[in-house]
Amino acid sequence: MFSKPQLHLASIFLKIFFRDRQSLFFSLLVPLIFTGVFLFSENEPPKIKLGLVNQSSSALAKDFVEMVNNEPLFELTIGTEDSLKIELIDGNQTAILIVPQSFDYLADVAKLRLMLDASQVRQIGAIQDALNTSLLSIEREIRNIEPMFQLSLEDVKARPQRYIDFLLPGILAYMLMNLCIAGSGFNIVEYRRRGILKRLFVTPIQPKDFIISIVLARMLIVLIQISVILALAINLLNIQVMGGLPSLYGMVILGTFIFLCIGFFLGSLAKTQESIRPIVALVTFPQLILSGIFFPITSLPTIIQPIANTLPLSVLASGLRDIANDGISLFTINGTLIGVLLWIFISFLLATQFFKWKKVAS
Repeated sequence: MFSKPQLHLASIFLKIFFRDRQSLFFSLLVPLIFTGVFLFSENEPPKIKLGLVNQSSSALAKDFVEMVNNEPLFELTIGTEDSLKIELIDGNQTAILIVPQSFDYLADVAKLRLMLDASQVRQIGAIQDALNTSLLSIEREIRNIEPMFQLSLEDVKARPQRYIDFLLPGILAYMLMNLCIAGSGFNIVEYRRRGILKRLFVTPIQPKDFIISIVLARMLIVLIQISVILALAINLLNIQVMGGLPSLYGMVILGTFIFLCIGFFLGSLAKTQESIRPIVALVTFPQLILSGIFFPITSLPTIIQPIANTLPLSVLASGLRDIANDGISLFTINGTLIGVLLWIFISFLLATQFFKWKKVAS
């Protein structure tokens, strides 16, 4: 499958990497720190801090306060209006709900007051929905009315999906992109500076042999890094790979090849260490924003979505999510797999066409 010169050159690149302690530190430890910031952050959205002032002594008011207290959306604090208003101004409360003295079965209409900080106005919809649900339940209880409709929820995936389940494949894809581009693009510039490419130019090695050799060496390094991240996620965060680890690793290998070749292409465009950094940032930063790493692409403006869906990071993140969350096999023919195969062809073509020995040797 691989020629003897390719395997020999790959082993040399591995020795160069493992002898460089600084590169070893930044390549192995920094991704762990970067990933840990996201993986071990709070998975569930924080509760809304709601202050409640109960001015009524009726049984109805007590029932309503208990319902609000049992609402999982709220972190309830019961107190006086003056003390809670100070906490609201200081930012320790999101809103204050005031139950009036007229909140009773005998009253025709009881008007509740909701005091809200203007800076927290984006949460008013969630607060109103939760309070309206509690009020509707009380009204049904008073009038002895059964609900006309009931909603039955069926989980077709047979398991709840947490935000961390959505986030992890995207983080793996983004980390993979950074590791690969740094491992090939920056290496090309560094090998040029140290004269390694100039020496290889006079050997029978072809550009494709050189590219395949570095791809093999860096792929082994990346697989080690990804394995460490996956082990932490599976054992500490109870992450389940529904499609199986073999399919997930297969997609990782395909993505590694794509971004290593893109790194070669960028490294061939740049001539110095100073020039490659802005080139890499120009390619990676827009993909971080548009590729659905932290939120679905469907939340982007409609006009941008077709472009975002075709980015290599988007394709890889979608493939990893299909395998990890939806249980799809690597060999399932769908739009994501076709996109991955297209990017393999495009990236390898760019890497081999723009990598010229003579241009480097001059």
